[in-house]
Amino acid sequence: MTHKERFVHALEHRPPVAGRVPHFELVFYLTMEAFGRVHPSHRSYGQWDQMEEKERQLHRADMADIYLATAQRYEHDAIFLHPNPGHEEETFRLIDLIRARSGDEYFLMLHGDATYGVPSGAHMVDWSARLADEPGKVKDEAARQVDQALLRGERFARHGGLDGFALCADYCFNSGPFLSPGWFDDFVTPYLTRLIRGYRDQGLYVIKHTDGNIMPILEALVEAPPHALHSIDPQGGVDLAEVKRRIGDRVCLIGNVNCGLLDSGTDDECVASARYALRHGMPGGGYVFSTSNCVYTGMSLARYELILDVWRREGNYGPRGEVLAA
Repeated sequence: MTHKERFVHALEHRPPVAGRVPHFELVFYLTMEAFGRVHPSHRSYGQWDQMEEKERQLHRADMADIYLATAQRYEHDAIFLHPNPGHEEETFRLIDLIRARSGDEYFLMLHGDATYGVPSGAHMVDWSARLADEPGKVKDEAARQVDQALLRGERFARHGGLDGFALCADYCFNSGPFLSPGWFDDFVTPYLTRLIRGYRDQGLYVIKHTDGNIMPILEALVEAPPHALHSIDPQGGVDLAEVKRRIGDRVCLIGNVNCGLLDSGTDDECVASARYALRHGMPGGGYVFSTSNCVYTGMSLARYELILDVWRREGNYGPRGEVLAA
């Protein structure tokens, strides 16, 4: 199987086949440490419009090289592209360039959320007041945002080369959702459902990401219904074993390796977190190994490589889809 085929196999919740459980990271920011090259999201392209086309081509090629080098070295099955600059035409070019260099080897996705997430601290009070004072206007805006996102999705589907979207609006703190379940069902659930169903109708896969404690809104998320949920966040008290038991037969699960421990825990704690995720995520398939957020700036590369060693040793299925002992 190609990396893409293995990833899609998990997203579609097919019975596991012999080989390693899929793996990817929402973002891998440590490109300076790994390759001595600046991550595309960390670059400033304020003078892009002043560049000659040959210079733009060099930048595009370098960005494509970094995405592919990361996927190849760390055995990622999917690549979440963060185009910079983010013009739609430039994004098309980046997708085309990666496809030209790697064929259909990797699953390619972009950010595609249009629903309300937790507002920034500067706007939290005013936005919350609007929900109470102007619910109709807030819902009209939510509908327009979904309309615009689906029109964009149509353009990417027609262009080809893109496999799906990751929806990255965060809904929850570690203590629970920002909105009560009732307000979530009022201001988010209908629009999330229409967005996901629209993307699916366009032939695209959908991964819904949100950090924090998702348990009070778990059913709403699953019924939307995305192909997968990311990040199954242990820092928010989300237990992968419980989530797998409750909804693991209905949606692919991605994540659960504790990012906080990769920063501040011991090596043994990191290994234990990776092992827990594999042991409870893998049985029956429908699981992708991942950290509970991303490989972010400041994380120890050695710690990430440590959990990958656990994945290589213990993240393997046998010929009948059974989880092999290490």
